[in-house]
Amino acid sequence: MTDAEIRDLLLSTRRIAVVGASDRPGRPSHGVFGFLLARGYDATPVNPVLAGREIHGRAVAAGLDAAAPLDMVDVFRRSTEAGAVVDEAIRLGARSVWLQLGVVDGAAAERARAAGLRVVMDRCPVIEWRRLGLPARIAG
Repeated sequence: MTDAEIRDLLLSTRRIAVVGASDRPGRPSHGVFGFLLARGYDATPVNPVLAGREIHGRAVAAGLDAAAPLDMVDVFRRSTEAGAVVDEAIRLGARSVWLQLGVVDGAAAERARAAGLRVVMDRCPVIEWRRLGLPARIAG
């Protein structure tokens, strides 16, 4: 995606599910989830192992179904597991999927694009937000 497309995606998105969110402060998914909340997103952590607990004050959902409706699905899973998450995002009508740094699945990305979703792969929204100089909070 171009910088303009990433900027538009980050500024037009409102509801995000973070799949693989962790309650451990040292984990990247924990920090990214907190960053998204601080920017004004309505974000839901998704992790079946932590379901019912809270991360940054938000209840953890066991699966994407419980987090719907969604604009974006942010994926913190191994590349080999990303395809199933992308397929679920397509099924639930998400508008976009964001595969985090190191998460690459070209076939899943193609399925998502074919279904009309915007796809970002092998990037981090925190890094992109800062690199693009986006505002402290999204307009609500």
